[in-house]
Amino acid sequence: MPVVENFVQNARQLLGLQLSREQIAAFKLFQDELIEWNSRFNLTAIRDKEGIETKHFLDSLTCLMALDPAASPRSLIDVGTGAGFPGIPLKLILPQLRLTLVESIQKKAGFCVHIVEKLGLRQVQVLAERAEDVGQNPEHRESYDLATARAVAAMPTLVEYLLPLVRIGGLVIMQKGESAQLEALQSEKVIQRLGGKIKVILPVVLPGVVDERYLVVLEKVARTSAEFPRRTGLPSKQPLA
Repeated sequence: MPVVENFVQNARQLLGLQLSREQIAAFKLFQDELIEWNSRFNLTAIRDKEGIETKHFLDSLTCLMALDPAASPRSLIDVGTGAGFPGIPLKLILPQLRLTLVESIQKKAGFCVHIVEKLGLRQVQVLAERAEDVGQNPEHRESYDLATARAVAAMPTLVEYLLPLVRIGGLVIMQKGESAQLEALQSEKVIQRLGGKIKVILPVVLPGVVDERYLVVLEKVARTSAEFPRRTGLPSKQPLA
């Protein structure tokens, strides 16, 4: 079976998605551009078509498992997006999303700008900035329904990046590996301090992938103190405890 058909079938079986011809064409274009740019700029470690479709596209789309199908988010900020994951695949499935991609590494942010234009996506903003600066910007602070991050940093650091960006009642989704449950347990006080609570930890099984994967889902229940996120570098160098 051709790889792209595999992806379409896996998206249907795992997530109940029926991808349209336009969506399939968009994912194919995304894949082609990523492979081409990767040959020049080393954007991601995963370079083969099958790996891209499973470990980038399908993995990104598993975030849908944490959302209420009857109440899709209207806005999403994806922090440390790299080459656009999970933000752009989610935008392809939920085209009404107002999407902000945050990526401080210029060449990766440049690819995001390129692929957004190439795919003709609307209501997408790419910020080549640090998460700490975005979190203190009134234009972005506490203004999103959903904030996501995928294997960007340790959980206390991620929580400090993400929770300040989400409105009360909004969600944070952190895509994590085998340490997810332990990290969540150890980060509970930090999550509470920043205005969140753990809603659910969902196991994710990707076809052909043996590594454990989880979605750690937080709900924003109170405003985040204005002191957070702290200045650039501190959340990673001196994580909250």
